[in-house]
Amino acid sequence: MSKTKRPTPQWLTIVGIGEDGLAGLGDEAKRRIAGAEFIFGGKRHLALVASVAKGEPRPWPAPFDAGMADVLALAGRRVCVLASGDPFFHGVGVTLARQVDAQEMHVIPAPSAISLAAARLGWALQDIETISLHGRPLDLIRPLLHPGNRILALTSDGDAPVAIARLLTELDFGSSRLTVLEALGGPNEKLRSALANAFDLENSNPLNVLAIEVDTAPDARILPLTSGLADHLFEHDGQITKREIRAMTLSALAPRRGELLWDIGAGSGSVGIEWMLAHPSLRAIAIEAEPTRAARIGRNAAACGVPGLVIVEGAAPKALAKLDQPDAIFIGGGGSDTGVLSAAIKALPSGGRLVANAVTLEMEALLLAQHTKLGGDLARIAIIRASPVGSMQAWRPAMPVTQWSWVKP
Repeated sequence: MSKTKRPTPQWLTIVGIGEDGLAGLGDEAKRRIAGAEFIFGGKRHLALVASVAKGEPRPWPAPFDAGMADVLALAGRRVCVLASGDPFFHGVGVTLARQVDAQEMHVIPAPSAISLAAARLGWALQDIETISLHGRPLDLIRPLLHPGNRILALTSDGDAPVAIARLLTELDFGSSRLTVLEALGGPNEKLRSALANAFDLENSNPLNVLAIEVDTAPDARILPLTSGLADHLFEHDGQITKREIRAMTLSALAPRRGELLWDIGAGSGSVGIEWMLAHPSLRAIAIEAEPTRAARIGRNAAACGVPGLVIVEGAAPKALAKLDQPDAIFIGGGGSDTGVLSAAIKALPSGGRLVANAVTLEMEALLLAQHTKLGGDLARIAIIRASPVGSMQAWRPAMPVTQWSWVKP
């Protein structure tokens, strides 16, 4: 989205404020608040600065307006926006910066709750994981659950620590130590700790950060960082791109930050899920005609920590209409519909990548024809696994996969 150009430089001041209120603000921040004609913020923030504010207080509307229409309507006037801590760490500053040019803003940040939590615990921020679960699914924490990892999580409310403790216990991380850091930087600041499987810290302040020191049991559900997750980590009915093939498929798809994947004929959703696991900025749409499988994809996405996977229930190519343009497309191995392949090729922008796998002779013939016509890379992938034969072991080949990968000129 292009940023709105405004006539007056620095008409907007954004002030980060902590639980200590005015006591934690410098002289410039206080001058900016006192000199503002209009002051936006939560009711709690507005109350903290009431003794110095002279302008009209404007509490945030409910529901919150991410378009910032009320603020933008006052462009050119002296406007101050109050934000919690650092406005540009999952804060309102990020929302405003989508609409207002940086040259028109004067920002005075305060320490974020994450910075305060790290300071209280003596944790080096560069060595830990940080995540915002504010208004977001708790399942997002799943990919971060690795042995010995330290996590600082922003939460939505006082119930979140209990819910996260319950989730960790269900996933066999019950021996992890949780510390609830409440109302950081203010007179009601409090730190309390308990193990996840014995979590009894009730009545947490809604303003809290949860610190997690991850400890694992032998059966803990750990999602490795590599492509090609074990097949048993996905619920499936046999319609799944197998582990080794999936790793090679993700390599050919070559995900890059901020990109969108179409996973056509998604089956279990494993390819789209692993695409999203590669980086938090990545998005994927799973297109699946079978309702039972579509529901299963949703469960797999949540269980693997990517609940944002979009699921479109319907058959391609019809189901592809009106979807956001993809940067990459994957087509699974069982089909033979020329219309799907043609629609995928048409949908890609210049530089977009297409990877198609074939296990049937009919689909393989289509890929051979496209390779002859358009070029790209063609590979035959064969996996042979050892399996029992009586009391001994022997090699058993899996169905070979023909893979065509192509970049649109």
